[in-house]
Amino acid sequence: MTQRAVDAIFQAMFLLTDLRVLMRETAPLHDLDEEQRAKASKALEKLKKQINTLEQELSR
Repeated sequence: MTQRAVDAIFQAMFLLTDLRVLMRETAPLHDLDEEQRAKASKALEKLKKQINTLEQELSR
């Protein structure tokens, strides 16, 4: 596994942790306000990029 793949995994884990924290803050109903939705959306976008990087590295 390449260093780039390992970095992508760690970045993805950090982004998932950010999302988990957001879910904990909004528990139990997870009714996100506009700012929280934007934060979650941005984290998901970054997460997709990391997963894409990981897929690229694993298909080499």
